Amino acid sequence: MTRSSRPALGTFIFFALSLGLATYFTFAAVQGDFGLFRRAEIVAEADALQVQLEDVRGAVVRMENLTQRLSDDYLDLDLLDEQARSVLGMIRADEIVIR
Repeated sequence: MTRSSRPALGTFIFFALSLGLATYFTFAAVQGDFGLFRRAEIVAEADALQVQLEDVRGAVVRMENLTQRLSDDYLDLDLLDEQARSVLGMIRADEIVIR
């Protein structure tokens, strides 16, 4: 029986390939398209969009209220006067405008 003094090349290639694949998959799991950092970005964006959605819903409720107050069934004369003066650029005689 003779032993070879050279290192086992197959074992070295196996461990090098395993280390390379482990490094690649670890990198992909952290910074890839579906990684942890991308997930954190998506969660932050979803939170920002949720806040924006609440703002838009508030604006919609306000506009529905104004629309209902100017409808044929219910007419708010003060609101109508305010809107007409705003559109026409006029003021009442008892108002003072400071620019």
